[in-house]
Amino acid sequence: MGYSKNVIDDVALDQVLQKVWDGGRIGAGEALKLHSLPLGELGALADRRRDLAKAQAYSGKGNQIVTYIVDRNVNYTNVCNVYCKFCAFYRTERDTDAYVITHPEIDRKIEETIALGGTQILMQGGHHPKLSMQWYLDLLGHIKTKFPQVNIHGFSPSEFIHFQEVFARPVEEIIREFVKAGLGSIPGGGGEILVDRVRKKIAPLKAMSDEWLGVMETAHRLGLASTATMMFGHVETLEERIEHLDRVRRQQDSTRGFTAFIAWTFQAENTKLRAPTVGAHEYLKMQALSRIYLDNIPNIQSSWVTQGPEIGQVALKYGANDLGSIMIEENVVSQAGTTFKMGVADMRRLIEDLGFEAKQRDNWYQLLN
Repeated sequence: MGYSKNVIDDVALDQVLQKVWDGGRIGAGEALKLHSLPLGELGALADRRRDLAKAQAYSGKGNQIVTYIVDRNVNYTNVCNVYCKFCAFYRTERDTDAYVITHPEIDRKIEETIALGGTQILMQGGHHPKLSMQWYLDLLGHIKTKFPQVNIHGFSPSEFIHFQEVFARPVEEIIREFVKAGLGSIPGGGGEILVDRVRKKIAPLKAMSDEWLGVMETAHRLGLASTATMMFGHVETLEERIEHLDRVRRQQDSTRGFTAFIAWTFQAENTKLRAPTVGAHEYLKMQALSRIYLDNIPNIQSSWVTQGPEIGQVALKYGANDLGSIMIEENVVSQAGTTFKMGVADMRRLIEDLGFEAKQRDNWYQLLN
């Protein structure tokens, strides 16, 4: 007598669950099966994978440690000519509140960051059509000369594609010059969903998927570390989210340059993109699925900045091992209606209340205390 389809499906799912528990790599079809699990079951699997991934880290104490970083998000200009539908931050040159940062202004921001124990600035901006390459080199050189102890984690892949067009120079040459001037690492901004169908709908003038990944491949080959990101919950399908994860995983297989992965949900307020947003339940599901699928990326960061401190804390039991930054300053998602703030004491309390040991880190996940 043959098995019914339901029995076969149950057997297949049990096999996937065992593979995940044992630390095996899953494929896209298996990820779809996992997404259908109740949230608590998926979270337990992600927590197991977090333990497996971190077991050997930090002298065998990786399971007990949750990290955070003290840095500042510095947006050097809000002038941008790609007009992403999901962004409420950008301005045109004609807008009265358009700006380009000055050296004294950035000095003040970095001095405040250092006074709070900060070790890094995350520097990103709009795609300004008129700033020259020398302007960027002067800014990097100024920061590195005055604040040599601060890592400059700057310029997303889409910005480098913009620089290539404006400066009429290859991306590799631009990155090399930026590194000489002081650039230390590259953030994963502008990843959104690495599927061109989606990108053409939400940001048609921005770098497409192969271009974004190409910048990361070049940066990794030149020895720069970077992060990878995903902004979901808008016009993409679940299958396209998984395709995004798969492209990031394949890139990491090739270059090993991603230090961490960060996912967050689309924040709709004040934006032109009209799309059904998702809440904390779906955020936690994708956080958990990211930990399981991205078996070659050691660190998964919780996005308390978009979800709020409480869900950011819960995410530490759904695969995350890092709470991210205290965010002394954040200007982009806050323009879209998200205004959560947190200091070091708050962050350490959230970590320790779950029984973890809170440790400050640098960009490369080296412990600082």
